[in-house]
Amino acid sequence: MTIPLSVASQPALVFAVLVVTMGSVNAQVEISSNARAEVGTQTFAAAPPKASAAGNADHPALLISLIAEALENNPEIQSALLERDAASQRIAPAAALDDPVLEAGVVNAPLTSSTFNREDMTMKMIGLSQRLPFPGKRGLREAVAAKDAESVGYGYEETVNRVVRDIKTAYFDLGLTLERIRIVEKNKRILEDLLHIAERHYGIGMGSQADALKAQTQISRTVDELLRLARERPTIEAELIRALGRNTGVAALAPEPPQLREETLSLESLRETAFSQRPQLLALQSIVARNERALDLARKNYYPDFDVRLAYGQRDNMLDGSRRPDMVTLTVAINLPVWRENKLAPRVAEALAKRDQAQSLYQAQRNEVAASLRQQMAMAEQNLQSARLYQTAILPQARLTVESALAAYQVNRVDFLTLLDSQMTAFNYEISLAAAMAGYNKALAEIDLLTGKPPINPSTPAEPL
Repeated sequence: MTIPLSVASQPALVFAVLVVTMGSVNAQVEISSNARAEVGTQTFAAAPPKASAAGNADHPALLISLIAEALENNPEIQSALLERDAASQRIAPAAALDDPVLEAGVVNAPLTSSTFNREDMTMKMIGLSQRLPFPGKRGLREAVAAKDAESVGYGYEETVNRVVRDIKTAYFDLGLTLERIRIVEKNKRILEDLLHIAERHYGIGMGSQADALKAQTQISRTVDELLRLARERPTIEAELIRALGRNTGVAALAPEPPQLREETLSLESLRETAFSQRPQLLALQSIVARNERALDLARKNYYPDFDVRLAYGQRDNMLDGSRRPDMVTLTVAINLPVWRENKLAPRVAEALAKRDQAQSLYQAQRNEVAASLRQQMAMAEQNLQSARLYQTAILPQARLTVESALAAYQVNRVDFLTLLDSQMTAFNYEISLAAAMAGYNKALAEIDLLTGKPPINPSTPAEPL
């Protein structure tokens, strides 16, 4: 008897579940506002970074250009694209028949003679045979391969969205770092002016030398902060360059300062969007469907396949010249799937376990996406409310406090420490505003990934930077 053909094994599909959570931006770094330091009538005030009411889709031109560059050059995206193309090429072969078998030879040749005209049944034979799977098996094999390819295609989309998220995050981090550098340098200039005021007061007997030393200490701290930011900037730029797929040195990028691009967010709406269009979840759904087809195929192996064979036999004339007709042979053979307990049943049990595993993984990932959305929504709302509070109340009040303290110090009504403390407080509040804006934008980028929002489609090609 013949042993049934086992189902052709498909390459194992491994879909990496990437759930990246972002930490809150710490809004406790020192920075200050733009100010004017004028002797006698000095004011230490500056406008906060301008907030935009535009939606998040209104991204800066530089960010759109960077995303377009990554879509074209990032090697992870290119690898995922090639994997998707390779998976699509496995669909047709999965449904194809096995190669037919061509055979040729001599049938019933006597051992005592080497001629073909001594025995009546001696003939030269040529034959063709074909394995035909039981009806339904080919369609199920094709369905399994198609679902494999579908899940790989969704994996490609998830890779694109993840790279875009990485670019947005690095872009906002770099913009925040550059804004910190700008504000720290500005605050250093303000402190230097305060130092001159303290020295002048000391010279006319209205202040102490300790005031000048305190101002000098704060200036030294700002220099140290600038050194720290200078070390931090290349690290962020390196992450951005990696996400872009660049492998050579490039000119320094200059993102715009953090700005608010507010979006109306609804947790329920975002959850439904994520469940319906997040490529990661859609890929898991495809894996569930794929394992359902694989289970059906394993059950189909209880039914036999067919081997059809057609042969043609050519016979020579006999020695006495009598003619012998040629012959045709047609046979049909089937395998007998009798090894059920140790061969077929375990394969069905395996397919069933894989199907249930895929369903559990899909449900677990749905729960993870829902939890991450709730976290990112809370983070975005917290940063948005903080930014609004700094813009409308805290920073204006802090700047008024600086102006009042300066005026009072000039007439010797408050000490220098009060003036210095009020300036550094305004400085810290401005860095907190910039950090809250950047944190809000980064939370939106994470929400875009969680909901499967497709990347920006620039209307024009990216220009070299």
